[in-house]
Amino acid sequence: MPTTDIARRVYDHTWKLDPIIRSLLDTDFYKLLMLQMIWGLYPKVEATFSLINRTRSVRLAQEIDVNELRAQLDHARTLRFSKKEMIWLAGNSFYGSRQIFEPAFLKWLEDFSLPPYHLEQRDGQFVLEFPGKWLDTSMWEIPALSIINELRSRAAMKRYGPFTLDVLYARAKAKMWEKVERLQKLPELRISDFGTRRRHSFLWQRWCVEALKEGIGEAFTGTSNVMLAMDTDLEALGTNAHELPMVLAALAQTDEALRAAPYRVLQDWESYYGGNLKIVLPDAFGTDSFLKHAPDWVADWTGFRPDSAPAIAGGERIIRWWQERGRDPRDKMLIFSDGLDVDMIEEAYLHFEGRVRMAFGWGTNLTNDFEGCAPDPNPGLDPISIVIKVSDANGRPAVKLSDNPAKATGDKREIERYLRVFGDVGRVEHAVRV
Repeated sequence: MPTTDIARRVYDHTWKLDPIIRSLLDTDFYKLLMLQMIWGLYPKVEATFSLINRTRSVRLAQEIDVNELRAQLDHARTLRFSKKEMIWLAGNSFYGSRQIFEPAFLKWLEDFSLPPYHLEQRDGQFVLEFPGKWLDTSMWEIPALSIINELRSRAAMKRYGPFTLDVLYARAKAKMWEKVERLQKLPELRISDFGTRRRHSFLWQRWCVEALKEGIGEAFTGTSNVMLAMDTDLEALGTNAHELPMVLAALAQTDEALRAAPYRVLQDWESYYGGNLKIVLPDAFGTDSFLKHAPDWVADWTGFRPDSAPAIAGGERIIRWWQERGRDPRDKMLIFSDGLDVDMIEEAYLHFEGRVRMAFGWGTNLTNDFEGCAPDPNPGLDPISIVIKVSDANGRPAVKLSDNPAKATGDKREIERYLRVFGDVGRVEHAVRV
């Protein structure tokens, strides 16, 4: 399959509306999995999602034209799932199951569209919020982040001519392929693309996915991007995200119900999915607290994804917990996904080899690493840490504590309450680059 001339496409389309989101399938697979559960169990819950720029030194509203942003968001609202996409979702085998999506859910999904949003500029930043029913607003997270990141990339490259762009992408491709060659030396590697939300662009993510598919073969297990999985005949991969425990915790009426919320999420999840989808995300309110209070049945789940702790420290903590409960870590899985690059992948792989099954979800540093590739200093091409998180549910503030306090989100007083309930043990602050 011939590859797209990305430099030429960028040069031709930077100055007019070239839709960033081409399909509602251009999202992460876990969004559809979570959406089905929300549709089935929490269809009346209201949930607002809000943009958070952790890289405060970058003033997004000064780099991105607000009218271009609005045009891209408005275009995304016009999209619907196509007949071809619905047939693929209904007929494909995901995680070995041909019935992962219920017919009634797929029927509802046929008419789905992204709901209205609120956008304004304040102190050089965007205030971007998505209020409404949870089963509608949840689907804004990935396309909105993709739009903001690609608009920022486009703005940074507007001053480049076609030859400069050609050199930029040639350097980025060579840099990416050097990573591929290092990964080829890890014989039992299992790695997938998790890079949709902070990608440089859709075309660049597709190039990276195709490069991994050719470069490391079966070691490349798939992509979280549903559209790319469909188009490139790869597995669509993903489980669940922090929004589930964040919403259920926000809905809790008592401290006891709050402490139980992370385990209720797992029970809800198991009512819809099992097998390889039984992956625990333990860090929403601190991994130490989660492990301390977890029912014994949690140890029987397939594995854990330690998302905000350093890979080796977080993995060791979970392995000890399995061993204390009489489970053999060699039968379990750890999925590493926090800010990974090749150095971190190699280090974790060699450290845990033979002790536990491993998988790696490679995100921003796969799909948005242009450091040193531009012919001049261009900070607009450096990735930044932006997220879209639940800010309230049914009018109650939502909180994420994280294993890294630098990633905590929510109302300050509510964060203090959560810390009283869950504690602060094991939370260690470190810099968040992406």
